[in-house]
Amino acid sequence: MLRLIFLRKILAHKTATILIHKRWVQAEKNKHMTKQENLISEIENKKAEFRTESYPMSIGELVNLYKSGEILINPDFQRYFRWTNTQKSRLIESLLLGIPIPSIFVFQREDGIWELVDGLQRISTLLQFMSKLPEVEDVPTKERLVLEGTKYLPSLEGMVWENLKDGDIELPNSLKLFIKRAKLNFSIILSDSGANTKFDVFQRLNTGGTYASSQEVRNSVMIMINKPTFTWFKKLSMNEDFLNSISITDRLIDEQYPMELVLRHIALTHYSYSNKKELSDYFDDIVEEILLDDTFDYTDFEIQFNRTFSLINEIVPNGAFKRYTDGRFKGKFLESAFEAISVGISKNFASYDLPADNDFIKNKIENLHQDATFIRYTGSGSNARTRIPNIIPFAIDYFSK
Repeated sequence: MLRLIFLRKILAHKTATILIHKRWVQAEKNKHMTKQENLISEIENKKAEFRTESYPMSIGELVNLYKSGEILINPDFQRYFRWTNTQKSRLIESLLLGIPIPSIFVFQREDGIWELVDGLQRISTLLQFMSKLPEVEDVPTKERLVLEGTKYLPSLEGMVWENLKDGDIELPNSLKLFIKRAKLNFSIILSDSGANTKFDVFQRLNTGGTYASSQEVRNSVMIMINKPTFTWFKKLSMNEDFLNSISITDRLIDEQYPMELVLRHIALTHYSYSNKKELSDYFDDIVEEILLDDTFDYTDFEIQFNRTFSLINEIVPNGAFKRYTDGRFKGKFLESAFEAISVGISKNFASYDLPADNDFIKNKIENLHQDATFIRYTGSGSNARTRIPNIIPFAIDYFSK
């Protein structure tokens, strides 16, 4: 009898275990089904924000649209026109050989005008070669494009479209007609797409392309979406006190690094940072937020920026963001020092009694690299994700009176 009861208990336990397992398996299936359904729903919702059409167009038609002002290339974009003559010649070679050219992306405004979103180098090369590109200040695109010999078409060497000079060879008329009739595929982003669609598309298409840095992509986005915002950032990046205090190389200046530092300061001073994001993605988000924020107070931000770097450069001329050792600032520019000093001083500026507190601030800057907390968050093995969430609250406290 006892044996029977024992066996029944074992059977009941196994049955319960099996039921629990079945329920768990079903719950996991439901979880995966729900996640799959959510993914499909997310795709459908987002696809609705990206309304596009495709349109094949001959290069001859493109030239006519450009001449009549129906397709716009922002002149400021041409300041980022980085292709070499070799790259330009290869594009012409590809056309002549029938090699497919990547799609050109344009945004169709409500008035029907197309704004170039992606394809600057390709379009500008064609217009320059055909002598249709107007002169833009500081941009050498008005110069005639004299082709170089390419891998497959070495005889392209010295070929021009028109306006021959000594040693030039005019491209045969049959090949001119071939180029005019060659078709490019245009992907048109329609005006009723989401508000930030143009931003997203440009960013995705141009990241990792011919731009030297992520900030150049952001600059181009600002030019395209809201040029006054770009002009404002550029103005701050040329502030004399700011440039003196960062004291960086010409190469970094050419790569628009001062613009990124302006953005870095504004972002870390006025916006929260999630360490779940890569720093570059965070900066992209801040630019997008500023561009789409009608209430952004450019005047107030500029006043805070100018007074912060004026004070820093007054206290430590030419190099506050370097390491202070042996009684002087030396070495290379340090992003961690820039973050801590510029944000810490900016956040505490209103509490300072100036110029009486200048010595206090100078002492804080000089001793920053000896501070144990600063060393812990910025030392070997640290990165932006771990550094910034800790260094910003530290800096605000460190520079407080």
